[in-house]
Amino acid sequence: MTLGTILLIILILILLGALPTWPHSRSWGYGPSGIAGVVVVILLVLILLGRL
Repeated sequence: MTLGTILLIILILILLGALPTWPHSRSWGYGPSGIAGVVVVILLVLILLGRL
């Protein structure tokens, strides 16, 4: 596994943990999951372009 793949897996897990459907994050809103989603998309684009 490359570093990019490992980072992508970790960020997807962070994204799932930050979703506002879980009881511990209900009051957070969509901010944390939106930020994590943007980071996942940027990382995915970098992996596909071969920059990471």
